[in-house]
Amino acid sequence: MHNSLVEHQGRVFPVNEEGFLADESLWGPEWVDHVRLEEDIDELTDDHWEVINLLRDYYRANGIAPMVRILAQVTGFKLKYIYELFPSGPGKGACKMAGLLKPEGCV
Repeated sequence: MHNSLVEHQGRVFPVNEEGFLADESLWGPEWVDHVRLEEDIDELTDDHWEVINLLRDYYRANGIAPMVRILAQVTGFKLKYIYELFPSGPGKGACKMAGLLKPEGCV
């Protein structure tokens, strides 16, 4: 079922083979901090949180993560800037940090 467990700040998170949170209900500040360190991001800014919260809200409403052009359109952030915020990209870094499964297709 789950390939491994990640422990961070006293919490244990089941993750899939790509390191994404296997149970979205376990998402919280400890998970965000774990991924932040993994992504080598020094500090999360309001812009990081805007992307994370938008991903979570969109996922709750639609059952999928938004395509990157929708993410850019809704936040008003240029794609290049989103990659500066999340060096591994919106699909891997941002969705992972938001506690979502890795999106299918072109995110």
